[in-house]
Amino acid sequence: MIAGLGPGADDYLSKQVNEALANATDIVGYITYTSRVSDRKGLTVHSSDNRCEVQRAELALNLALSGRKVVVVSSGDPGVFAMAAAIFEVLETDPKRWRDVNIEVLPGITAMLAAAARSGAPLGHDFCVLNLSNNLKPWALIEKRLKLAIEADFAMVFYNPSSRSRPLGFERTLKILKNGCSSDRPIIFARAVSTAKETINIVPLAKAKPDMADMQTIVLVGSSQTKVFFHQNRMVAYTPRSVRD
Repeated sequence: MIAGLGPGADDYLSKQVNEALANATDIVGYITYTSRVSDRKGLTVHSSDNRCEVQRAELALNLALSGRKVVVVSSGDPGVFAMAAAIFEVLETDPKRWRDVNIEVLPGITAMLAAAARSGAPLGHDFCVLNLSNNLKPWALIEKRLKLAIEADFAMVFYNPSSRSRPLGFERTLKILKNGCSSDRPIIFARAVSTAKETINIVPLAKAKPDMADMQTIVLVGSSQTKVFFHQNRMVAYTPRSVRD
């Protein structure tokens, strides 16, 4: 099974995922995510580095083939920039080898949906999601898709906006946004959503700075239709469900 652990809080885990974790003999995943699974007798945890997706997928498939009850864990939803795609990518290389392995993807609450809920309803109309990491794709492709999303006036969600190894990507992203969008376009920085360290910061695009985002931050950018106002001493954002000519 490939399971989504949600954005952080245990309350965000589905009953289905909790049952899978309780019945597993082996947990496979990035060390940051496997550390969220409670240790117990009879459970073996296989932790690895963030850039070992292929090896992790092969390990999980081979363990399952040997009869183990394997759960591959990802944060959020496993089908959103996570391990579900990696498992199927490896499976396709030799489908006969793992033809007896039953694969089930268990959905989870994504960080973007948790962030949107915390800030109001900024994804209430059409939106697109971009991974700003250029580890697995060229920056030119990210830039092309970003410019097309601006042209289409989508609300946007950015995963992996900035890291120590990629300090300039989000800076470039902001420059493109500021060149293509109005200065008052709302941008939401949602960090460590659903954890004790959660912060939600909604600012106009003109005031957005590169250092406002890191790898624990989900960035949401409103469309030209997105509204921002105060309610019960906090700022909220929403995008109307309809668009008028």
